[in-house]
Amino acid sequence: MELTVDNHTMRPLSASEAKTEAERIIAEAMRPERQFPTSFRDESEVPAYGNTPPVHQDDKRIVPAWAAGIAVASIGVGAGITGIGCGAWLVLQGLASVTLYGVLMVTLPFAGVAMVATAIGGAINKARSAVSKTYYEGPVVQNTQINNSSTQRGMFSRTHNDVR
Repeated sequence: MELTVDNHTMRPLSASEAKTEAERIIAEAMRPERQFPTSFRDESEVPAYGNTPPVHQDDKRIVPAWAAGIAVASIGVGAGITGIGCGAWLVLQGLASVTLYGVLMVTLPFAGVAMVATAIGGAINKARSAVSKTYYEGPVVQNTQINNSSTQRGMFSRTHNDVR
């Protein structure tokens, strides 16, 4: 290990010198007077009457980006929910005076959607059931072979049918 002081390289330290230097650095780092204060008390004189003079206070708060993003998003969600609530209130105010025309006007969009869905389903069903004709020529032979095996033991029975 070489010791460097002000960009000048000196001779390497011996093992005992390196140990002494390491102990010095550790002792300096662990000195009790290097503790930092966790609070501050202003000992300056307060005037006998009137307002105290303003004292500059550094503001070193840092808001993380994710916290600012959540704050902005929550404001947006709150505004959106308020708009939805106002719209629902208006709709429910209109529905509060229930008349036959009011009920028909509310159900009319649902009936229209149901009618369109039924028409589309019927058209798809008609398109699927296309007309096809099959013509068979020549003799047709159908062979059916049935193998039946049955075993009975006491009150239990087992039947195996093999139809080809």
